[in-house]
Amino acid sequence: MTSEEKKLLQAKHRLEEAQARDRVKERKARTRRLIQEGAVLEKVLLEVQAVGLDNLEEYLRRKLAGHD
Repeated sequence: MTSEEKKLLQAKHRLEEAQARDRVKERKARTRRLIQEGAVLEKVLLEVQAVGLDNLEEYLRRKLAGHD
């Protein structure tokens, strides 16, 4: 393997590592946002704590549609 090939391979690996770090950063930001949104939801609608996760989507749809 020539010196030029090694440099290209190293550059490729650096790029892949940077992309992997970006994916991790994006995933952590999404997780944080989802946790914060869930906390706000529980704070505003206290009754969602009693609704099971399986039923939460339907409960919210009905609530937002005005079918309390």
